[in-house]
Amino acid sequence: MTTSRTVLITGGGGGIGRGIAQAFLDQGDRVVLADVNADAVAAVAAEIGAASVALDITDPAAVTGAVAAVAEEHGPIDVLVNNAGILSVHGAITELAAEAYRSIVDVNIVGTFNATQAVANHMIAAGTRGTIVNISSIGGRQPTPGMGAYESSKAAVDSLTRWAAIELAGHGIRVNAVAPGPVLTPMLQMGMPEGSPARTAWEARVPLGVLAAVEDVAPAVVFLAGPGAGHITGVSLPVDGGQLLA
Repeated sequence: MTTSRTVLITGGGGGIGRGIAQAFLDQGDRVVLADVNADAVAAVAAEIGAASVALDITDPAAVTGAVAAVAEEHGPIDVLVNNAGILSVHGAITELAAEAYRSIVDVNIVGTFNATQAVANHMIAAGTRGTIVNISSIGGRQPTPGMGAYESSKAAVDSLTRWAAIELAGHGIRVNAVAPGPVLTPMLQMGMPEGSPARTAWEARVPLGVLAAVEDVAPAVVFLAGPGAGHITGVSLPVDGGQLLA
């Protein structure tokens, strides 16, 4: 019989966060969704039967407080999924404003660092041999013109994953990442409906011929957070339909 775990998922108000949460709930885990958008995350949590907390991951003190509150109410945190991130900054390196680049760094890199640090310290204090899974992107290894701000931030997440993995291994804490290609969240499907030129162009880049669904990403996260990956740490697992091969 599998013991129920406490799972904290940042960026829980969006499509990927919801799908990951549902996968953990389906196997009997307790899930707490965190998101800067309090209304969105509360609505998602209510729909799927999870708990929620409003959290700005760029604020270290707020993250530390939220981790303590979650642990007090739901028990020691066994799994952290660093899913929060933004993709809204686009532009060429010769034109992008430093302030715009800093905004994506603050969320995608510093926010991931803040949550990792707070939960790692909590796990060490609690004596929990926990797991951390970061959501990266194949863009960190396969750049696209105009999307370098996002993609370089995700390359940094891969590096942070390896850094945390080597330093936390002695505490029995595993740290890995899942690196999807484009994922058909509800928002992406609205922007790139089936048959649209943009959708067709993206699909042509994927050897398997289709973009990933949320249901393709969630099992990879659950696997890396589970006992079947008990001897895996410091890896970034592509979920991209073979796109890196192309």
